[in-house]
Amino acid sequence: MREAFHDQLESIFDDLAAICSQVEDAVSSATDALLKGDATTAERVISSDAAIDRARERVEETAFSLLSLQAPVAGDLRVVVAALRMVTELERMGDLSVHVAKIARLRVPHVAVPEEIRPTISRMAEVAEDMVRRVQDVITTRDVATAIEVGRDDEEMDQLRRQSFTELLSDSWSHGVEAAVDVALLGRYYERIADHAVSVANRVVFVVTGEFPAALRA
Repeated sequence: MREAFHDQLESIFDDLAAICSQVEDAVSSATDALLKGDATTAERVISSDAAIDRARERVEETAFSLLSLQAPVAGDLRVVVAALRMVTELERMGDLSVHVAKIARLRVPHVAVPEEIRPTISRMAEVAEDMVRRVQDVITTRDVATAIEVGRDDEEMDQLRRQSFTELLSDSWSHGVEAAVDVALLGRYYERIADHAVSVANRVVFVVTGEFPAALRA
């Protein structure tokens, strides 16, 4: 019975890694739609979000079943509760990718991001996608050192966010309020994707060690 229980725990992490892969595709495709003004790709990201929602529901059903039928304690309980938090974070990352895709779709046939700020937004997208990819590896391997590094990578995203505001508030900005709102929102969406990635990585550290990264660095 306990062996079957631990197999189910492992299956939850397999499902989380699979959802993370879906999120990575959503981030990548939404960015592609954004920078190319591609309505078809944007629509695909928006419609594909339902699959991420269904996957989250399956993880929740498994987790709640384990809680009610197995009454896990100590480390096993920590795994189940962390999984419930992690799947919510992953779903929100998918939702944020949908928000990026919706901005892309709204501005078609034009591109939402003005040329001079494209390098900043493109780099934010690259950092976000890389962090999602690394989080998938963390979920699969449960490597604490890699998980902690994800948190440190978030510093670049914070710097890029500040840089985007500097560019928006510059006297040379000539693209009007609409474009400024789009860029401000996009920066926020990518920053939040990164924040959720850090949160997931931190929860993996908690599953493995019983402590969050800040405690380990203290």
